[in-house]
Amino acid sequence: MTKKQFNEKLKKIVIEHNRLIRRKNLKLKKSNGVFERYKFPVVTAQHTPVSWRYDFNFDTNPNLMERIGVNAAFNSGAMMFKGKYILVVRVEGVDRKSFFAIAESPNGIDNFKFWDYPLTLPETEYPDTNVYDMRLIQHEDGWIYGLFCSERHDDTKPDDTSAAVASCGIARTKDLISWERLLDLISYSGQQRNVVLHPEFINGKYALYTRPQDGFIETGSGGGIGWGFTDSMEHAEVKEEIIMDRKTYHTVYEVKNGLGPAPIKTKKGWLQLAHGVRNTAAGLRYVLYLFLSDLNDPGKIIAKPGGYFLAPEGEERVGDVSNVAFSNGWIVNKKGEVFIYYGSSDTRMHVAASTVDKLLDYVINTPQDGLRSALSVKQRNELIERNLKILKKLKL
Repeated sequence: MTKKQFNEKLKKIVIEHNRLIRRKNLKLKKSNGVFERYKFPVVTAQHTPVSWRYDFNFDTNPNLMERIGVNAAFNSGAMMFKGKYILVVRVEGVDRKSFFAIAESPNGIDNFKFWDYPLTLPETEYPDTNVYDMRLIQHEDGWIYGLFCSERHDDTKPDDTSAAVASCGIARTKDLISWERLLDLISYSGQQRNVVLHPEFINGKYALYTRPQDGFIETGSGGGIGWGFTDSMEHAEVKEEIIMDRKTYHTVYEVKNGLGPAPIKTKKGWLQLAHGVRNTAAGLRYVLYLFLSDLNDPGKIIAKPGGYFLAPEGEERVGDVSNVAFSNGWIVNKKGEVFIYYGSSDTRMHVAASTVDKLLDYVINTPQDGLRSALSVKQRNELIERNLKILKKLKL
């Protein structure tokens, strides 16, 4: 390849990349009335800047190869910041190491463009091997907190190269550029993943949604969404956790469950988005579900629909870890529109759009899980009976 051909190829790569970023997203016609999906993922591995992946120097990369590849971009924290829709994306390199990077959009559904550099996250004295799945929380104390999973090798099993320990890493910032790393969360209930900070003080304390578990993957005797308090985020320590939402036999969250993003405050309570996991013959299946917790006591659930709210469909079911929908970020704008950002199969990011009013209607008026087939039939028969009377009255 000559230098002229090199430059022509580089120009083509940049043009194609810009075309991908600027592609208009299309709302799908099919809807369940609660939310709308969009045709294209909002972020993929190919959305990451080409400057992160290619060496543009002809002398050191004469064939214009990707030098540092990106495998996936998924499981993003989200917030509004200076009028932009911000995602803190989990970017996974081909080396399997994840890192955080910020992508912003003017409208929340397309045109997500990464900032020039990934997020530089300071390490603790005990460096993480891997970090991922950050929740972004604008707390009333004035800081933006990022809570994420910090993964390290389990040194109690020196010969097991797949043994890992999960803990909750904590960082904070004012501008999303300079981050202060705080100590990992201390708890006394095993390993911690999917920890979320409540955005307001509760009786002068910081409140945390936790997910205690015995092992890195298996919840064991643990599991469920916990609720606890700490006096400080600089030295976060939860001494006691109350399980506010337990995993339950033969539900979409029978194997494990965990909170997604920080809740949305509404006039009727705190809207909560969580993921639930069940086992199947093909492996674990991850779906999303909603519930509402009390406005004054967020650790108390006051409404919870049965079943899942969103499950992976079509291409969403295929990826590095198939049959997974996972969310750790959503944004409500000034119009009351809610943009739910969810990763599919540990590979890419999507958005689903709804409103606060629709989500409250769904959470409050959808029947809860009867936990038995007979009660499910009873609920459905009651709905059918009401509907048939309406159709008869309308002569339809």
